[in-house]
Amino acid sequence: MYQISVEQHFDAAHFLRGYQGKCEALHGHRFGVIVKLRAAGLDDIGLAYDFTLLKQHLTDILSRFDHTCLNDVPPFDKVNPSSENIASTIYAELQPRLAGDSASLSSVEVWESPQTGAAYRPD
Repeated sequence: MYQISVEQHFDAAHFLRGYQGKCEALHGHRFGVIVKLRAAGLDDIGLAYDFTLLKQHLTDILSRFDHTCLNDVPPFDKVNPSSENIASTIYAELQPRLAGDSASLSSVEVWESPQTGAAYRPD
């Protein structure tokens, strides 16, 4: 089994509704996003999946979050823009873009800082 990953980031503000603490106030992060795919084999030229294509898919998704207040952007106008919810949203938006490909989406990680992050992967 092969695993490949790409990492990108976006800058955004958010606040956590109902949180009792400083994260209830508007604040910003440079969110790091790591996407991991798995593939059983390689194609004719020795690739599990094209990094360039995966980066483009991720860029397309992250562009609507970059330099926004996430609380104003669906679905985060309804659900808290926690790292956990951001990771599962990116996963849900990326998965259909990979339908029919030989590689499948394994997980999405979202990091608010070098020390704090969350991952989503269905079990």
